[in-house]
Amino acid sequence: MTALHDLMAFRMRAHLAAGAAALFALAAPALAQAPGGIPGVLAPGAAPELVQEGFVFTEGPVGTADGGLYFSDIRVSKIFYLDPGGKISMARENTNGANGLALTRDGELLFAEGDGKRITKRNKDGTITTVTEGPPGAPLLAPNDLLVDSKGGIYFTDPGPRPVVPGRPTYVYYLPSGARVPILLDGSIARPNGLTLTGDGKTLIVDDTLNPTVFVYDVQPDGSVKNKRAFTQLRDIPAGSESGADGIAIDRDDRVYITTVTGVQVFDAKGQYLGTIKVARQPANAAFAGPGKQTLYITAREGLYRVRTLAKGPDRLGK
Repeated sequence: MTALHDLMAFRMRAHLAAGAAALFALAAPALAQAPGGIPGVLAPGAAPELVQEGFVFTEGPVGTADGGLYFSDIRVSKIFYLDPGGKISMARENTNGANGLALTRDGELLFAEGDGKRITKRNKDGTITTVTEGPPGAPLLAPNDLLVDSKGGIYFTDPGPRPVVPGRPTYVYYLPSGARVPILLDGSIARPNGLTLTGDGKTLIVDDTLNPTVFVYDVQPDGSVKNKRAFTQLRDIPAGSESGADGIAIDRDDRVYITTVTGVQVFDAKGQYLGTIKVARQPANAAFAGPGKQTLYITAREGLYRVRTLAKGPDRLGK
């Protein structure tokens, strides 16, 4: 009787252990990239690796001409620089919550200062000057991301600060080169955030942190836009959740990389979904940098990550 009892108890424990393992497998997030990779983007088995952690909320990566990378830590108002040799150093403190970063044609660094409610520039002598604080009578709320076009104009988003306030206006702007007053492009996206231009500069892409629709516009010769339309729908967003759509990167073949609650979602130039790059933490932004712009750097909460790609970043300075 004792032997039979022991055998039954052993089988019961094994059954429960197997069930628990199965439940854990279902619940555990798949942090590694799928073995098959993403054709043209990631080789089979490639996955992001941690460069460094210990930050608070990393954001705003932008690659430099020498293969380095700037990125921001918005909640402690700091900017860091990762040099081509892999060393990280402080580039600027007291940034007024600078989020998105960009580079001018001369290599000067631009900042979207969320707490400062302005776009600023670090000049070659190290001084910080204000580029714009918004239109007269409509000061910026909390600019988020920005991008410089081939003419030196600046596209930027101003979704306002968190928490989201229903009915509060949001903006997508264009600041012509040398101007102080931006042109309003769109005030109807629920929470515009990341943005980029296609390689030919003819199409502007903007995402929405609250919703899964990603929009595109036809860029006009003066930098204004028209013909707003849906580019794609983000995939696998949990019901009732924000999309988390944040930063956008683009490669040399106009494939688009959008950071979301599920990882970095990748789409081809026509908006067809290609796959998702899984990251150990929820990603906030991404940019190509390094030799040949063939490394995708991903800012994700307390960490900075990177993954070697088959694709190459855009053939222009910065993002």
